[in-house]
Amino acid sequence: MASSSRALNAILPQISTSPYEAHQKARTFASRYVKSGLHDTAIDVLFQSARELFKNNQPGSGVDLAGFMLDVYDTKGESVTAESRGRLTQLIALTGQEGGWRKTLIDKGIAWSAKYGEHPAGDPDLLYYVGELLFKEGLLDAAEQHLLSSGTRDSARLLADVFLQWAGSGPGFGLFAIRGVIPYLQNGNILAAKSFIKQFVKGLPSSLTSSAVSVPVGGEGSDEVLMTAESFVNFSQLAVATCQRANGDKSKVPRECWVRLCGTYQSKGGPLAFPEVRRALNEIATLFFAIPPPRSAPANPFGDIMSSFLGGGPSEAAPRRTLTPASSAGGAGLD
Repeated sequence: MASSSRALNAILPQISTSPYEAHQKARTFASRYVKSGLHDTAIDVLFQSARELFKNNQPGSGVDLAGFMLDVYDTKGESVTAESRGRLTQLIALTGQEGGWRKTLIDKGIAWSAKYGEHPAGDPDLLYYVGELLFKEGLLDAAEQHLLSSGTRDSARLLADVFLQWAGSGPGFGLFAIRGVIPYLQNGNILAAKSFIKQFVKGLPSSLTSSAVSVPVGGEGSDEVLMTAESFVNFSQLAVATCQRANGDKSKVPRECWVRLCGTYQSKGGPLAFPEVRRALNEIATLFFAIPPPRSAPANPFGDIMSSFLGGGPSEAAPRRTLTPASSAGGAGLD
């Protein structure tokens, strides 16, 4: 990598007195380096210049250079590594929460990590970092989406802490249990779902757990479910335990357990009977137990015949997502 010292010697001393001119110099130097194919040098100039601009209370200029750095990442095809992620998280930390600057940088950074990393939702470590940062600032709803997208066990445990704080001492603990478990199961992420609900139950107030009874599930030496005073918490634990033992249509007992579990709790009404929650549970049933989704409309053979006459052929359902059976070394995965 060509040295960035000449450019930085011209830029950094000027930031405290003439930040606009320093910002323009950084862009000019970086553009020249990119045109010469010196991407790493351009990245270093942009990173160090942006960092100093942030430290001098120039978030707009700092985010502009940070965004330019991500553009160079894209031009170079920079993969997600500890170093490339570390530059970004340093700049995110310095941006501050005033205005929309930080969100702009976070969104662009996650998009880069999704493009050049191994995870379509974005790099799990980057998402965890952002979620933790937002949680510490009390921005619970913003933290939620990043921790769900991260999908790691650490992020699931942190999401449980977010929801426990959010629920406070009110009656909403059961709703937050569902809110954490269902999205993880929809993504086929049984490890995150299990980590979340264990941490969540551990943090419940004594008013819900003082009379709780531990019930073993899945046979001798297996997990236990703590039957609390909150029915939705109990449902969430049982849902995770049942999905953990799923093997598509090859194992009859877990399939029947899932159908009975959903039927029992949905018959009581409440959130589990809401149409959008029913749809989510139907997706989980298909994903883990190969249970076909209910038809949204009655069959229309006449319509299929007419469609075939017109050259379209009968309508076809979208292919179902399935899970490969979990091995002893790891969790299940989406095909």
